Formats: sequence, C-alpha cells, structure tokens
Amino acid sequence: MKKLTVLMMSLAMISMILTGCGTNTETAPESPAEPAVQETIAETTVPEEAEETSAEEENPDEEDDEENYNTGDASLDKVRNEDGIGENELLVVSFGTSFNDSRRLTIGAIEGALDDAFPDYDVRRGFTANIIIDHVQRRDGILIDDVDAALNRAVDNGVKNLVIQPTHLMNGLEYNDVVAEVAQYADAFEHVAFGEPLLTSEEDFKRVEEAIVDWTSEYDDGETAICFMGHGTEADSNQIYQKMQDLLTADGYENYFVGTVEAEPSVEDVLSAVQAGEYKRVILEPLMVVAGDHANNDMAGDEEDSWKSVFESAGYEVECLLRGLGENEAIQQIYADHAQAAIDSLTGEEAE
Repeated sequence: MKKLTVLMMSLAMISMILTGCGTNTETAPESPAEPAVQETIAETTVPEEAEETSAEEENPDEEDDEENYNTGDASLDKVRNEDGIGENELLVVSFGTSFNDSRRLTIGAIEGALDDAFPDYDVRRGFTANIIIDHVQRRDGILIDDVDAALNRAVDNGVKNLVIQPTHLMNGLEYNDVVAEVAQYADAFEHVAFGEPLLTSEEDFKRVEEAIVDWTSEYDDGETAICFMGHGTEADSNQIYQKMQDLLTADGYENYFVGTVEAEPSVEDVLSAVQAGEYKRVILEPLMVVAGDHANNDMAGDEEDSWKSVFESAGYEVECLLRGLGENEAIQQIYADHAQAAIDSLTGEEAE
C-alpha cells in the first residue's frame, strides 16, 4: 500500500544501520492499547536502549520527596496534547526529561520551530520514557502523552497524513523501537513518514559541528579546552562521538573535545587529551538535546566523579554551560530540514 511505502523504507534503512550496531532482541509491542499513563512503574532505571537517545536519558527518583532541586515551572511548558488536530500531524518524539525549564527551552523550542515552519501541520508531542511521564505527572500534575497515547489521539482525531520527527541524536535502538511502534498503526493513516535523527548524514555532522563551534566561540581564546559530554552507548552507534571528535580535530578545532558518560571516550580519556595541551580553563557542555539529569549531575554536579570535579581536581578552572542542543537555533533548523524531507516524501507518494 502507498501509505506504507515511506514507513517500510524507514524500517529498511534502520535494518541496514543496525547491521553494524548490534541486533535489537526486543519483540515489537502488541496491538495498540488505549492511551493511558501507567500509575506504577516496574523499572526504576531507564531501559538500555534509551542510552542512544538524543538528550536527557535520566533516571528521576522514584519518590518525589527525594528530589531536592527545583527544575522550573512545569506550567510554562506546552505539552501539545490537544485534540482537534486536523488531517495533517507532525508528531515530535523525544525521550523526555523531568527538568521542566530544560524541557521547555529545548524540546519545546524544537517543537515551536517546527510549528512555525509547517503551518499546515499540527505539531504534537510524544515521549518514549514512561518513567519520566509518570514522574512529571506525579510531581507537577502535568500529563504528557507517551507515543502510544499520541498515536491513539491521532487516530481518534482522524489524522490522514502523519509525520514523525524524532529528537534523537542518532539512528539507534530507541529510534528503531519508535518506528516499530508506529508501524502497528500504519493502517489507521493514509500516509506515514519519518524524519531523520540529528546526526544522520555527513552534512548533519558538519552542520552540528558548525553550530557548537559558533555557540562556544566566545570561549575559544587559546587557553581554554571546550569539552562536550554525550551520553554514550555500548552499541556500535557510539561511534558518532568519535566521528564528531575526528571532524573537529580535522577542521582545526584542536581545543574541542568530545566524551561520554556511559561509554568511550570516557571522562578520563577527555582529561588525558586536555592535559596533553597547555590549557588553563575548561568549559563543559552537554552534547545532548536537553540539559537534564546527566548534565546537571554527571557533568556539573559536586560528586567526586562528576566531570566538573574530575577537571577541578586536575587543577583546571571549570565553567559548566547547562544548556541543551535543543536551545540552539541552528540545531532546530536541522530538525526542521529533516521534517521537511519527510513531508516532501509524502508529497511524492501522493503524486504516484
């Protein structure tokens, strides 16, 4: 069927990508369920595949009274779960974050940019992490749709053309899971298309490099090491971090360094690379779409194993920039361009 063409192409593309990224052994979810948010959470940790997502891969405390920090006013964030969608929907799928201000300034900003770019499409939100959805609802009384709820909402509203734009950093297991979930709803829509994650093509890497270098240019004084912290994964797709490092180095940005929280290069690797130079100061910034739990704690926290503490212990003056990539307008434009390509594919499909 024509409406499945783009979706099946997306699945084929991901299968080729995962040839070098390990095999996803999880089974596809069962038939679509009624939209609901689980009242209890079986896991207290984020699923392994979430390590490949774009941004905030976090594990909020199970009990609200254990949260001893203020993440901002949840009411300022637009959750985009309204009905009255119309025939064209652009569903922005993110892992999610319970850090309210960062969610609004990053994921919310990307959604807003897409809303401005595509007036013929109604932009809606879907999070893949139910543990975060539950946490925000329990703590703030704000309900965000998970992907299943968002898809059911689209079906109930009679959406005909559905475009999915993920805010993921890479084509990894999490992205594959979203494609598989949407595939079960394909018969409910006339046309379905997927936009690509942030770092997909060679052009994407170059554009992200330009965006982060321009964003940090004021710190590039010859005495400062500018270090970006990604999440990392044990899967082969972790290579995107080394690829970004290699690109920065090849283009002459030798004082720029890329590492990860959960994989390689580690903070020790980054520290060793910085110590090989003659730097006095270190700038730390997340290579994640949001500045969530990892950015605030693993990067900028006061624990002895945080990136901030590691570099301070090595004698460097450290400044942490708690901002996610989603705040950067150039990054938002890349997502908009990926969504445009998906929409254009629908136009070509309709013309057949």
